[in-house]
Amino acid sequence: MIAALLAASALAIECSAGSLTIATWNVENYLPTSRRVDGVFRPGYPKPESEKSALRDVIRAASADVFAFQEMGDESQLAELQRDLARDGIDYPHSAWHAASDAERHVAVLSKFPFVRIERHGEVPVRFLGADDFVKRGVLEVVVMAGSEELTLFVIHLKSRYTERRDDPGSALQRAAEAVAIRDLVLKRFPDPTSARFVIAGDFNDTRDARPLRAMMKRGERTIARILPAADDRGDAWTHRYRRKESYSRVDFILVSPGFEEWAKALSIRVVDTPRVRNASDHRPVVLTLEWE
Repeated sequence: MIAALLAASALAIECSAGSLTIATWNVENYLPTSRRVDGVFRPGYPKPESEKSALRDVIRAASADVFAFQEMGDESQLAELQRDLARDGIDYPHSAWHAASDAERHVAVLSKFPFVRIERHGEVPVRFLGADDFVKRGVLEVVVMAGSEELTLFVIHLKSRYTERRDDPGSALQRAAEAVAIRDLVLKRFPDPTSARFVIAGDFNDTRDARPLRAMMKRGERTIARILPAADDRGDAWTHRYRRKESYSRVDFILVSPGFEEWAKALSIRVVDTPRVRNASDHRPVVLTLEWE
């Protein structure tokens, strides 16, 4: 009981300024996997230390209170990042990690504030090409306090474009089905988005005009969430670089509920572009700062 009171007191002190910063970032295989290192193909090789160092520099520059990650490895890799950040003077004492049907790549959160609640939705049902399945990376739901109000963050990572199925080029149908399933989960938690304060953040593996984003924003005439526009200091909005083709697109988004927008006094959003961001990942972080009365 005493520990809970102390945590709540610390949280009230931290949030007294009336602002909170949330970031989302695909950290590109923060796990052992097959990769080319110094021109040599290495199976089961961890993320190189040079990339980890660059990643920590970018996290420092983002200066987020709550950081959502995609393509995180197992819990030991998240704990490693947490320890290395603390060693560099960037303290995120609270963590949440989620396992779903993808055994390698996970979603996770590091936070400067304690969580009010953590919900791990590992078996979100999805109907795909006549078969029952689950959302591949599930949904990680965390609740933090913003002043005296609860704020819910849904962290997602939709199916990649890689597929071996000829009946679903680019996994477009599977990704859309996952988005619909996640949308329905959000609506089950918050039947009236106009009075709810929630954020949906992550890697959608699709652009804003594609079916997954449209499904997440509306069901019929009901507005569920809105994409917040984001760009770096030069006005560039891309968040993903496909190295092989040197093509750039925005596939990482932060969506907010109508109730969130009405409650917040001010919202600002940006894409982080630091000198080392391309050394850390093939994605760039998206960072939302909100202020309240």
